[in-house]
Amino acid sequence: MTKVEELAKMIDHSILHPTMTDDDLHKECEVALKYNVASVCVKPYAVKQAAGILKGSDVLVGCVIGFPHGNSSTEVKVFEAEHACKEGAVEIDMVINIGKALGGDWEYIENEIKAVADACHRNNAIVKVIFETDYVTKTDDKIKLCRICTSAGADFVKTSTGYGFVKREDGTYNYTGATVEDIELMRRHSGPDVQVKCAGGVRTLSDLIKMKSSGATRSGATATVAMLEEAKKLFGDK
Repeated sequence: MTKVEELAKMIDHSILHPTMTDDDLHKECEVALKYNVASVCVKPYAVKQAAGILKGSDVLVGCVIGFPHGNSSTEVKVFEAEHACKEGAVEIDMVINIGKALGGDWEYIENEIKAVADACHRNNAIVKVIFETDYVTKTDDKIKLCRICTSAGADFVKTSTGYGFVKREDGTYNYTGATVEDIELMRRHSGPDVQVKCAGGVRTLSDLIKMKSSGATRSGATATVAMLEEAKKLFGDK
C-alpha cells in the first residue's frame, strides 16, 4: 500500500451537513469511490442509498446515530443502530448522552454504550463512540469515558461530531474539534483493542498526518479531496 493509499484508508468521508441533498450524497459517494477511502459516514435515512452506490467497492458504509447531540434515549439509539445495520451500514458512530457524562452518571453512560455496542456486534458492525470534546472538556471525564468504552466493548473512541458549537466571547459560535492532545490522551487511556478516531477540524494534510502520528487510525473529513490531492503531490506513489 502506498503512502497515499494508507492515508486514504484513514478517512471516513463525511456526508452529514443538514443541507445536503440526495444529489450531494451521490456526488460525495463518487468522491469516496474515486479516492478509495475507508468509508462514508452518512445520515440514517441515506444508508440504503449509499450502500447501493458503493456496492461491490472497498468503501464501507457508516452511519451516525443520536447525532449530533446524543439526546435520544438508549432504546432509540439501539433501534436506530439496528435499523442502519439492516439497511447496509457496517460502521456506527454514536454520540454519547453528553448531559449524563457532564453530570457524572457513569452507570447510565456505560449501559448506553454497551447496549449500542452489543446491538452493532450482533449485526456484524463496529461502533465508534463520540465524546464531543468541545463539551466534555475535563481530562478526568475523558479518561473515564475511555475506560468505559474499553469495558463496554466499543471498537473506537472518537473526539467530536464537528457540530459541537460553543458560544464565544464575541457572540459567535464555533468549535475546536479534534486536538493532538485529546488523541494522545484517548490512545493512552483506551484498551489495546480500541482504536481512536479524530473528527472535527481536520482540514489539511498536515492535520491528518499529525493525528495519525498521535495515535488516530481513522479521521472524519469533508476536505478529503484537498488532503489527498496534496498527498499525491507530496508523496506520489512512495
